[in-house]
Amino acid sequence: MKKVKDIFLRIAHIKALKYIVVTLLAVVLVGFVDEDSIWHHIKNKQYINELQEEIDHYTELNRKNKEQIDMLNRDPKAIQKIARERYFMKADDEDIFVLSDDNQDFSLGKADETAE
Repeated sequence: MKKVKDIFLRIAHIKALKYIVVTLLAVVLVGFVDEDSIWHHIKNKQYINELQEEIDHYTELNRKNKEQIDMLNRDPKAIQKIARERYFMKADDEDIFVLSDDNQDFSLGKADETAE
């Protein structure tokens, strides 16, 4: 016990100890504890990068959809093609045979529905 007390007294007599303690405390506060800490800045930058990737994805999706709308406005056969492929619409004198395609995704209704 006496050795521990001697070590503590030697450390207590160091003149720069108060500056070291204050500096360490400031580093801990600025680095990790504070609301504007470096740790929070790193987490926020990661979140911003995730949001930017999401923005890029939706921008590309918007561009593709605008191209499809322009194509539908210019070409009436494109409307007919989409109606036939996605919604199984047909002319009065036609018969439709639906072949199964497991990879195809239908946005409306079930994939196994047929038009009458």
